[in-house]
Amino acid sequence: MRTELVSEPGDPDRPNEDFASVGLPASGQGGALVVLDGVTPPRTGTGCLHSVPWFTARLGGALTELTVSLPDVPLTEVLAEAISRTARGHADNCDLSHPRTPQATVVLARWSLASVDWLVLSDSVLLAESPAGEVIPLLDERLSLLPRSALATDALVDATLRNKEGGFFTAAADPSVAARAVTGSLPRGQVRALLALTDGAARWVERFGQGDWSDCLALVRKEGTQALVDRVRELERAAAEGTAAGRGKRHDDATAVHVEL
Repeated sequence: MRTELVSEPGDPDRPNEDFASVGLPASGQGGALVVLDGVTPPRTGTGCLHSVPWFTARLGGALTELTVSLPDVPLTEVLAEAISRTARGHADNCDLSHPRTPQATVVLARWSLASVDWLVLSDSVLLAESPAGEVIPLLDERLSLLPRSALATDALVDATLRNKEGGFFTAAADPSVAARAVTGSLPRGQVRALLALTDGAARWVERFGQGDWSDCLALVRKEGTQALVDRVRELERAAAEGTAAGRGKRHDDATAVHVEL
């Protein structure tokens, strides 16, 4: 097995709110990957004393431990326990009912000799590549399918869509959200590689249209995860100079994890 990971902040003067890890059990059989994209909070606050990087570090650390140490527990239950554990760490001092309490998107994958189990919550991306080179996008598309008008302001999103039916879900303080994740399992023999991306790295496809998911994975396989992030940064700079269409943050935290099984 071969792994490659890159994670860069969108702004070198701000902490990276992403988290990424690859865990390998002591048995040497199987493994797991975890990728989180922390949700940047509004200036109006979150009801929490802690930062988003504080939250993603603790949730990511719990997920890394649990995906490896509990190989037979479904990933939804692993995520629920990790959310509960993280919430207990600051429930006494913070308002965890606040709609912007620290939260993150989630990608989990865990493989054994028999299967590759996966979970995606919100708009980070997981790609699975077959031995024949077919790329299967494993996505939670609920956020991308919402009309732009519904996302006009933070207040509107928080009141009507964030962690609500008909909207989209992120991992925050409520463990029941784990049941809302998109999940599945593939036979181990049908997967030769995985690529997990936060939306900052997925911009190469989703925002700038430089290729489809198969092209994206082919770029990473040929040139590496750093090359993907470098290409995204070049495109972001060009967009800021008016040579390409752009919206949202000029630069976002960008994380890519490539695993050849």
